[in-house]
Amino acid sequence: MTEGRVLKGVEFARAGDRSGRPLLLDLYLPAAQKPLRPAVVHFHGGGWRMGERSSLGPVCDGFGLNPFEVLVEAGFVVVSADYRLSSEAHFPAQLNDALAAVEWLRNHADEYGVDPARIYAWGDSAGGHLASLVGLTGEHHSSVAAVAAWYPPTDLASMAEQALPTAVSRPSDPGSREELLIGAVLAEEPGKAAAASPINYVHPGAPPFLLVHGTADRFVPAAQSETLADRLTDSGADVELLLIEDADHMWSLPDGSAAAAGKALAATVSFFRRQSGLS
Repeated sequence: MTEGRVLKGVEFARAGDRSGRPLLLDLYLPAAQKPLRPAVVHFHGGGWRMGERSSLGPVCDGFGLNPFEVLVEAGFVVVSADYRLSSEAHFPAQLNDALAAVEWLRNHADEYGVDPARIYAWGDSAGGHLASLVGLTGEHHSSVAAVAAWYPPTDLASMAEQALPTAVSRPSDPGSREELLIGAVLAEEPGKAAAASPINYVHPGAPPFLLVHGTADRFVPAAQSETLADRLTDSGADVELLLIEDADHMWSLPDGSAAAAGKALAATVSFFRRQSGLS
């Protein structure tokens, strides 16, 4: 960090109940805590089965963009939180943990100089899925004022048919990430697939969304962001959809450059600055 400080491994909840394992978060704080700061709560990707808090995946991390530092320097408190992986618990455990992280931040807003009216959710891939669900289902202490999601799964039932011909995997594959998440074969449990799909929680009054997706994504088809954007627009929500040409998952480009990741990060910081009144 070029300024401020980082608090690592702060317990915000216990998995399942008070007897479960600790769920931890990392807290990135600007040097000056007054006036009250807006905050962004980040959820990592990894197909709900792997990944670590404070990471945006190995490819994106390798670009060296330091997105949390960029947000801190833009005036935000940043929280990056754990959630239970699918090997430990099935959905909705992951959403419950994500909501608990937001609630923890609200409960400690005064302590860390956070403005409760300007708490936002952000996530990439599986984390984008959770950030979207937080934005659409959060109530009272777990609500957020805006959402940014990078290449999020939004409708599990339609992902297989939307997949590109070059897709690395499909939700209909045996033991897919999506089936591990819900603990069932998607086609055999459409209710569980629907319950885990953000698109089914869109409602009037939904917060503003930024959806960023690569057109060459072989893991989560860009149509997932497009269909959620359409549903949100139909509900009257403010939506920004940014499609980045030729970008694969984690912003991989054919030339190996960080251009797509840089564009996505710049758009995300700009979105949160506008939402918070910092720009």
